[in-house]
Amino acid sequence: MNGWKNTLLCMALCCLPLSASAGRFVETPYEDPKAVFDFYFDDPRHIESALYWLRAYINPLTESPYDLAPEMMDIVVVIHGTELVTVATKNYEKYRNAVDRMRYYALLGVKFRVCGLAAADYGYRTEDFQDFIEVAPSAITELGHWQQQGYALITPRILEKRFRLEEIR
Repeated sequence: MNGWKNTLLCMALCCLPLSASAGRFVETPYEDPKAVFDFYFDDPRHIESALYWLRAYINPLTESPYDLAPEMMDIVVVIHGTELVTVATKNYEKYRNAVDRMRYYALLGVKFRVCGLAAADYGYRTEDFQDFIEVAPSAITELGHWQQQGYALITPRILEKRFRLEEIR
C-alpha cells in the first residue's frame, strides 16, 4: 500500500506546471525606514563598497512601487574605523569619489557621524572634517542610542571580489 501512495505522489508532482518551480518577485510592504549603518573597516578604501550598501538600501525604497521620499527615511551612518580618514578635509582629493557620494546622501537627509574617540586617536578635531560630518562622543554609544530608538542596525561586510560575474554565472 505504501508503494502505491509513493507512486501516486510522484505522478502528481510530475504533473505540476514547470512555472511552479520558478522564482517570483515579491513587493514587501516597506514603510518609512529607520536604520543605523555601522562603518568600521580596516582599509579606508572599503568605504566605497560600504556606500553601495547605503545605495542598495535607499534606491529601491525611492523607486516604484514604494516611491518613498528620501526625507521620510531616517538613516544614520556611524564612522569609526580607518575609513574615518576619508572625511577629513585634508584628504578630500585622495577620497573625492567617496566624499562626493556621502555629500550627496547627506543632501538626501542621511546623517554621517564620526566617533569622537577615534577622531582623537587620529589627531583630528571636529573642524578637521567635511561640513556634513557630525562628531559624536563615541561610536559604540551612538550605535546603542540609535538602536534604542528602534533603528535597525546594518553592518556592511566588505569582501574582496575574486570572480567576474561572467565566470560564475
